Amino acid sequence: MQTFQPSTIFYTPDALNERGQKALLSHPAASQQEIQQHNRLPALESNHFQVKSEVLVLGRLKTLVCKESGRSSDFISPSLANGCMGACAYCYVDRNKPVNPITLFTNTEEILAAVDKHVQKQVWPKVPNQTHNLYYTYDIGCNSDISVDAAISDNVKVAVDFYRQHPKAFATFATKFVNPELLTYDPQQKVRIRFSLLPHKVSKLVDVRTDSVEKRINAINDFYQAGYEVHVNFSPVIVYEGWQEDYRELFEQLNQVVHPTVKAQMSCEVIFLTHNFWQHQANLAINPKAETLIWTPENQETKRSQFGGINVRYQHQLKAALIAEFKQLQQEIIPWCPIRYIF
Repeated sequence: MQTFQPSTIFYTPDALNERGQKALLSHPAASQQEIQQHNRLPALESNHFQVKSEVLVLGRLKTLVCKESGRSSDFISPSLANGCMGACAYCYVDRNKPVNPITLFTNTEEILAAVDKHVQKQVWPKVPNQTHNLYYTYDIGCNSDISVDAAISDNVKVAVDFYRQHPKAFATFATKFVNPELLTYDPQQKVRIRFSLLPHKVSKLVDVRTDSVEKRINAINDFYQAGYEVHVNFSPVIVYEGWQEDYRELFEQLNQVVHPTVKAQMSCEVIFLTHNFWQHQANLAINPKAETLIWTPENQETKRSQFGGINVRYQHQLKAALIAEFKQLQQEIIPWCPIRYIF
């Protein structure tokens, strides 16, 4: 995984607890600037890619709300961080923030206390569902990549310790990176890591600066041995000429690499591409080659998001046929990896 070495650190005064101070001391060569709000930065002259690799923001998360999910998890935890070192062409987090460096929230203990308060209010024992039969699941990485966050701070280690010991709560996150540090955290099957996978040639184009798909697949067995529940996340599924054969190749590689014991506990989730008009315009300057794959108005329809953005998705009838094709391919090649949900 690439090393994150920021040259500029912005911080709010209330973020400089012990964790925040340690983050500052970890990068003594970086320029430091106090700001009043973590989500209101001064104008940055760096380009899109430089901001993601050279700027770090330290803040205190004040909105400690657990949101309902029902797909990858029962609930979405308050974020440990926001933003990512990668620059994926379709990233939904970037849609809402024109400038989106990594923001580390240093009040990890307050965030986890909010999760504990929330889960204690839930009916117990839990009614089994597709997220988990025993525990209430919390997605801890919806707005960042946990593998990257763990390379910056101890917040992920603290979170894994919390979920490992909690009698009712279970953590999950998706990732496009492989951070060996996570193998030392001893989650004891109380954390589910979901490796996001796309066909290799597509990932090289749209998963900018993330670890290779091959590296992610080869890490699956290691993470299971280290105590994680390991699933895969086929997201986003991008439709183009020959996409079925590329997924066939991807599924066959999984068949070859994943150990039978790991196969027995693995499931997957499948999310077809959604894109965004503003993001499309930005990508024309940032990553125009990706747009030839992900912006295809001839087979997409518009949808206004809950945040007011104009998103596009595959046309309803077409998508139903695409989902059927994907399911058939999955059943043919990796029937041992049942689909938890697909849309």
